[in-house]
Amino acid sequence: MAAVKKDSEVHITYEDQQQINKFARFNAKLQDVKDELNAKKKELVNLEDAGDELMMLDDDSALIPYQIGEVFVESSLDDTNQMLEDAKAKTNQAISDLDKKGDSYRKVLSDLKVQLYAKFGNNINLEQDEES
Repeated sequence: MAAVKKDSEVHITYEDQQQINKFARFNAKLQDVKDELNAKKKELVNLEDAGDELMMLDDDSALIPYQIGEVFVESSLDDTNQMLEDAKAKTNQAISDLDKKGDSYRKVLSDLKVQLYAKFGNNINLEQDEES
């Protein structure tokens, strides 16, 4: 019968602790990026909905209120459409940048996971609980 090796106490060096801390920092950054990405995607949907509403508007001479910061500015239909298109382009660029940032964080986290699991095996849990 084979001998069963029990999990022994794991000794953590300073370098190991630094890697664990780095993992925690990057994991928090990744979560922040995910939250910001969700907000930008929601903003993009709102901009697209606003554009759809403008297309259904049948009075071309009406002044359309457009929010800039905390104030509303009234402008023509064409100007408002142009502002919406500019805002969509900026939001799409922000989404693309956040995706790239998230991918770079995922790569760092993946590398750290490999190193930490190689050293600690089942004695360390680096997996996120999927609550949402």
